[in-house]
Amino acid sequence: MSDIFATASSTLDPRARARQPLVFGGIPEAEGWALAPITARDRVHFRVDRELPLDELRADLPDGVTVSYDQGDGLYRVDGARGSASVLADWVRAWCARHGCTTVGLRAETDVRRRAPKDLPPDFLADLCRHYGPVSLKRLQRNMSTIRLHLPDPDDLGQQVYEWVLKAVGQFDETKSVPFGAFLATQLSKWVHDLGRNAHGRTAADTEHKQQKAIATFIAEHQRRPSEKELAAYMGQSVATLRRNSQTVATLNGLRNLQSLDGGPDGTEILLPDSGEAPDEIMGEAEQTLLSHALTAACAPDPNARRDQRAGQPNVLGWATWYLTTWGGQTKTQLSSDLNTSVRNMNVYADRVEKALKDRLAELAE
Repeated sequence: MSDIFATASSTLDPRARARQPLVFGGIPEAEGWALAPITARDRVHFRVDRELPLDELRADLPDGVTVSYDQGDGLYRVDGARGSASVLADWVRAWCARHGCTTVGLRAETDVRRRAPKDLPPDFLADLCRHYGPVSLKRLQRNMSTIRLHLPDPDDLGQQVYEWVLKAVGQFDETKSVPFGAFLATQLSKWVHDLGRNAHGRTAADTEHKQQKAIATFIAEHQRRPSEKELAAYMGQSVATLRRNSQTVATLNGLRNLQSLDGGPDGTEILLPDSGEAPDEIMGEAEQTLLSHALTAACAPDPNARRDQRAGQPNVLGWATWYLTTWGGQTKTQLSSDLNTSVRNMNVYADRVEKALKDRLAELAE
């Protein structure tokens, strides 16, 4: 009789149920990770000024070397054996040069611990994604206001969540005695924050995050928004520093609100005043509006390019480089520091703008 009650108690105890291992594709989770253990390799990260022929690159790679392409970030990763990082970096530069491509931000990294999701049993991986996809969406509800700034389409959000699950699969180290679910939960918040960093620069995104967090905490404590002096004191900054950082945040929000970068700027009609009746000041403003419109149109996605290609995405960094150095009174060095990116990288995006802008200005001159 005592055994019956013990069994019933064990069945009803939620802690007992929680200890039951998850099974994916007929394989317990712990055993599935063991089938494709995480391994160390050297890796070269890089971007290029135009899309590479991946099939040709894979065919030319040395034995034992693989390449992957992150379409969302436009980032290539070449993986090889430990100790080969510098050799791989030289090989990538030479290969790209032979094919008329220029590498951007090439970086060699040693002793990277990763697994390829494709090395896991297919049924195991499919069931794992089906389980952790909805779990991740629920976990991300607290971050949804931030996520919608970058992924307003529910389909895009769903795809991004599963990409994050696969990214966690590749990085999860089963030897550290941390459950995969806990590891995934900690990474999700980090990756949500990276959405803003990737779109608008690390420094600007971090500044906005700190300010919004401080304002929210102040409101919770005092049931009102802080004044400028109160917010500066709360954050341990001078008012001058707060104002400078607030300008960075305002620039970031302005970039987000440039709907014409995503929504067909050429479809927007611009009404111009009659030059015979309007004063010179208004005509000067009209010409600046036309120039600003031409700049924004030059940074819009190419309608003939795929969304995963660089040309198929809004050129936000190119727009910021041109606008803030032309009208914002900033040098490229200052802007590089604010956005935490190199001047060389800014020039790559600005050159794309220049080519498109010349065509736009030629149309305006006609």
